[in-house]
Amino acid sequence: MAHITTNASLGANTFARLRAAFAGLREAWREDARMRRTYNELSALTDRELADIGLRRCDIDDVVRHEFCAH
Repeated sequence: MAHITTNASLGANTFARLRAAFAGLREAWREDARMRRTYNELSALTDRELADIGLRRCDIDDVVRHEFCAH
């Protein structure tokens, strides 16, 4: 006697994994956009304005990376 088994959920599982992968990419793009926007906004400040918030121009990259990589 032969037994045949099928896995009907294989397609649904694959679709769910692809959807999760694309959702991850979409979130990474959004995070990158927020990081670039923050960097650009801080870079647009004058040295005096940066000093008022306790930053130096050379610290901008480190501050932005730390803020976004810590989450």
